[in-house]
Amino acid sequence: MPYIPDLNDVFFRALPDEIAACLLYLRWQLPAATVVSYITMHPLFEKTVLYLRMIKISHSVFALPFAFVGAFLAARGIPAFHEIVWIAVAMVGARSGAMGLNRIIDRKIDAHNPRTSKREIPAGKINVGDALFFTAVSLGVMVFAAYNLNPLCFMLSPIAIGILVLYSYTKRFTWASHFVLGIAIAGAPLGAWIAVRGTFDTEIVPLAVAIILWLAGFDILYALQDIDFDRQHGLFSVPRRFGIEKSLIISRILHSITFGLFIATGMIFHLNAWYFVGLGIVGILLAYEHSLVKPNDLSKLNMAFFNMNGYISITIMIFTFLSLMI
Repeated sequence: MPYIPDLNDVFFRALPDEIAACLLYLRWQLPAATVVSYITMHPLFEKTVLYLRMIKISHSVFALPFAFVGAFLAARGIPAFHEIVWIAVAMVGARSGAMGLNRIIDRKIDAHNPRTSKREIPAGKINVGDALFFTAVSLGVMVFAAYNLNPLCFMLSPIAIGILVLYSYTKRFTWASHFVLGIAIAGAPLGAWIAVRGTFDTEIVPLAVAIILWLAGFDILYALQDIDFDRQHGLFSVPRRFGIEKSLIISRILHSITFGLFIATGMIFHLNAWYFVGLGIVGILLAYEHSLVKPNDLSKLNMAFFNMNGYISITIMIFTFLSLMI
């Protein structure tokens, strides 16, 4: 039986994860599962997981695919490698910074909401000072990426940060907060377009507006679960202002307009049949999303919010790429 080192040994705790893992595997020929177990017990790994949970890294599936759609359209194909890299870096920084801002600004509200009280900051797993540092670094990364893309991206980066800050406060004074969030997410295709072209051009506007309305539509659905909490704490949202049934109608109208703008985008850029095949799939997904949420049954809300809209953004990205390349 091979000797298994004490994983609490000071020597191993002092080593970087990668070196310790290699020693565990090479010197003692431990199974990969044991090596993985060692790494996952390390405090740095646990801290990383906490921050990834705080910024909801899985929700990147909403904005990142549309950033690449904007880049593909701007380049009429595949952008230069350095553009792809810096666009991705900018998106990671913007996404992380935006969620950090939201979690910091809303921490007291989150603490009182049963749905959000276990989030990392109100639960005491991440302190505000650390979250502020993380957020500042993330936004700094976004600005640095913008600087490395082109002058216009760099000049517009403070405006992008301003929109991200504004969104977290809007629910305190207007039910239009869903649309402000949409504007923030629409910065993904718009920013990527500018990153590749170096100019702001009107042909990308219909896609940007489509993203605003698409995001607002499904964020209204997501807000249905907090309608009672919003009423009790004086927060603003479309569901609180108009009620559940009217909110569902508003969401459907917004998504209908979104679909029309997706069609317009395909026509503006003269995309071929592949793009419109993808739109057919998107239409089915949108219809299915709204079939999941009923005035008297919100049990499938999370599936409608995350699964369907994640599929929609990825579908648009894939079929836009196919249309441009085939």
